[in-house]
Amino acid sequence: MASTIPKSAAIHELCRVAPLTTADSAKEQRLSVTFFDMIWLHFHPIRRLLFYQLPCSKSHFLETIVPNLKKSLSKTLKNYLPLAGNLVYPLNSGMPDFHYVSGDAVPVTIAESNEASDFNYLTGNESRIADEFYPFVPDLPESVIDSESGFETVPLLSLQITLFPGSGICVGVCNHHSIGDASSIVGFMKAWASVCRLGGDGELLAPTQSVPPPFYDRSMIKDPLGLKNIFWNKLKEIKIEAVPLTFPTNLVRATYVLQKNDIQRLKNLVLSKNPDFLHLSSFTVTAAYVWTCLVKSAAEAGEEVDPDEPEHFAFAVDARERLNPPLSSSYFGNCLALAKTASTYRQLKETDGFFTAVKLIGDLISKKVNNRDEIISDAGTWFTEYMVLFGKRLFSVAGSPKFNLYEMDFGWGRPKKHEAVSIDGGPSMSLSKSGQFEGGLEIGLSLPKVKMDAFATVFFDELKI
Repeated sequence: MASTIPKSAAIHELCRVAPLTTADSAKEQRLSVTFFDMIWLHFHPIRRLLFYQLPCSKSHFLETIVPNLKKSLSKTLKNYLPLAGNLVYPLNSGMPDFHYVSGDAVPVTIAESNEASDFNYLTGNESRIADEFYPFVPDLPESVIDSESGFETVPLLSLQITLFPGSGICVGVCNHHSIGDASSIVGFMKAWASVCRLGGDGELLAPTQSVPPPFYDRSMIKDPLGLKNIFWNKLKEIKIEAVPLTFPTNLVRATYVLQKNDIQRLKNLVLSKNPDFLHLSSFTVTAAYVWTCLVKSAAEAGEEVDPDEPEHFAFAVDARERLNPPLSSSYFGNCLALAKTASTYRQLKETDGFFTAVKLIGDLISKKVNNRDEIISDAGTWFTEYMVLFGKRLFSVAGSPKFNLYEMDFGWGRPKKHEAVSIDGGPSMSLSKSGQFEGGLEIGLSLPKVKMDAFATVFFDELKI
């Protein structure tokens, strides 16, 4: 991959960091795969980058920052053993599970950008070439098939720490989606950052504080319909495989921000038309706005779309506290319900397309997402209903307004920029709290340049109106 990417990073060290071991350390931990995990077994890896403004020297980076990161990572992994382990598949028969054994470790790459000037370019909001982020994204190691033991082992996490001399540091994270959703991985990252900020000598934050210890009890996931077996059989039947990225991607990345007053104006606009609207959250108006801007920009981007062509919108929602009974908010794993709605190109591109989208998304949230009896009532059809959307006009959301990735302070201050690199793999937007504007939301998109330029025109013009 590196040979096709225009800019690169020099590797200082390839190492593995194991969980801290003490007299009471667990030698082994097994976690079963739940039906929530099962749907992500063949999904593409999740890649995130956090950029920190920190003008430090190479010697300080290698002699002080890197050792502290390793020490704090080892200590944090003591509470997150599954991340150091593997997804283990029996070669003959049986379902996979997550398995950590003493000696397992997380691969960590220590690198240095070849061009310090890259930092300001990569941390901007304007369109940037997507390929130029990949030298700072770690890859998951290849799976290993051991015919003697009868198992295939699939690594679950890899990390990369890159120095931009005189400018800053980038923390790159790549994880297998099956081990945990964004809530779980962000929780791990926050825990690591808090331990690192304390010099690697602090304990994980107490349960009453912002990073509670992970909760692993799989028995709390109720499966009376046997969805786990249904999903497993479906996976074997349809042979789902993640589509690898190819380079050049011919994509550009850009970040758009809706400030608090922008979001309130969108809400007021909806209420002026329908004062009794059921569910009008920041997510609802933001998702509807971006979705309709993308549809309205299609013609300018050179797309020829049949007016009656369906436009699909989908998102995953954290179901932990929405289940009946609810699950602990610190449950580690996947607990995502899938939700989708649809309109047509004709309806969404019209002047009142935004109102159409708001109603569709708002109704979906109020009637299904926030209804304990409905949120996973259609789970048995998730595979079949979502598989038919591939190749269709589909737009989805990665992330959530509840995630504040700009709280992750490793001791160098707040991140200057977060990038959800994974959205390069499909038509989706990343969504998180803004790092610049209180109450604002940050939207990331990855599109071909002609589509991005067309979208930007509509996005800003519609806001003025």
